[in-house]
Amino acid sequence: MMNKTLRGVLALGAALVLTPAALAAVALPSAELDGRGDSVAAIRAATAPYHDVEAAIAAGYLPTDECVAAPAGAMGYHYVKPSLLGQPPDLRRPSVLLYLPTGDGLKLGGVEWVQADGDQDPTTDTDRPSLLGVPFAGPMPGHGPDQPVHYDLHAWVWQNNPAGMFEPFNPRASC
Repeated sequence: MMNKTLRGVLALGAALVLTPAALAAVALPSAELDGRGDSVAAIRAATAPYHDVEAAIAAGYLPTDECVAAPAGAMGYHYVKPSLLGQPPDLRRPSVLLYLPTGDGLKLGGVEWVQADGDQDPTTDTDRPSLLGVPFAGPMPGHGPDQPVHYDLHAWVWQNNPAGMFEPFNPRASC
């Protein structure tokens, strides 16, 4: 049984899925990359082992039991690595992996970085982080009773998101 604090951390507010053979050839719109190609490649290289969900779990990513969806699309299941939640965002170490359900099991679609808001005041944003020149969304209240006010950034590096690589919801994804 998960403790209340961990459940709150894992309650992150938090389709076309490619076969494993095609994952390396995922095409992202060139306008989305705008000089970020090497960085996106670095994210992919760092997260490629996690196409295997068991490898993600072995690396410390803990599964949530809710597939997050909205009218705008889905985020999928959030696998959260608690040890990264308190760390500064690192391109090669996302704190969350986003998995999408398919007939063949869960497939890695994207990643997410989460950073707590330093002053826990959702009306200020002087500590807003960014990666790849993209500012994180927020600050926003926690998605569970034990999650702090935070910022987050999604990156759909393994599945094309027609709404934009850094949009939280992917209209091609579903739960």
